[in-house]
Amino acid sequence: MLKDIQSTGQKDTRSGFGDGIVEAARKNPNIVALTADLAGSMKLNQFIKEFPERFVQVGIAEANMIGIAAGLTIGGKIPFTTTFANFSTGRVYDQIRQSVAYSGKNVKICASHAGVTLGEDGATHQILEDIGLMKMLPGMTVVVPCDYNQTKAATLAIAEHNGPVYLRFGRPSWPIFTSATELFQIGKAQFFSEGSDVSIFACGHMVWKAIEAGKILEEKGIKAEVVNIHTIKPLDTEAIIASISKTRCAVTVEEHNIIGGMGDAIAQTAARNFPIPIEYIGTKDTFGESGTPTELLKKYGLDTPDILAAVEKVMARK
Repeated sequence: MLKDIQSTGQKDTRSGFGDGIVEAARKNPNIVALTADLAGSMKLNQFIKEFPERFVQVGIAEANMIGIAAGLTIGGKIPFTTTFANFSTGRVYDQIRQSVAYSGKNVKICASHAGVTLGEDGATHQILEDIGLMKMLPGMTVVVPCDYNQTKAATLAIAEHNGPVYLRFGRPSWPIFTSATELFQIGKAQFFSEGSDVSIFACGHMVWKAIEAGKILEEKGIKAEVVNIHTIKPLDTEAIIASISKTRCAVTVEEHNIIGGMGDAIAQTAARNFPIPIEYIGTKDTFGESGTPTELLKKYGLDTPDILAAVEKVMARK
């Protein structure tokens, strides 16, 4: 039951990446890390300490970083590029499309500081379009883990995956609620509860908010099926169809624009297989602004009460 899922502490998801890449590099000597002047923010200090010869500081030159990473794959290396999500995608989309995705290069594009929970850095850094940008690229795997443990596990998993990957994580300290020993399966949805009244699909930081909402619904006698869609592409369509076939309505929850994100991918799956009412939780075709993560989640309708309101609305539409 959802009430049994508790936070064991708080830690930023970017630290999960930092610890994960070190562990992956200890296992595989071909793993290299590149950064665009943000080694500290990307939690690469331990990697640099242990593997200085496998670290490339390109400076504020994100396009060059993608090109270098693509070239390194030709020699058998597994490059992990690191910078903020805005600079990992929007700034270098042409380079990713032409040099990485088009030829299926084994580059891992690792992006921190995504979404409005970046906070005070404001709209120029709070990219809310990156999931859409990356999932539209042919052959690109898109992963959005939910907490420190899952980000670490996802980093280890993408190191073993052959092909381009976009890994999205964040800046703020966030509840840790997944197991430290659970293996990460790319493309396999994670169920936190079973339910028959409503499906709540979430990714990233919003999974915890979905669990909070699910606990409140549970107390009210509403059976919510809370599902972590940590892999946006390839999407676990089988799990989504199985869930909505039972509940016959859904709420999608993401720290991203509702246009082109996870919600759209789920709606497309539903439209093709089992049409149902769907309510979207996400930013509504807008840029962000400066503020604390908590303030911004409330302002843009991404908080627990917003999920509860969406559940009430969508259930009334059944």
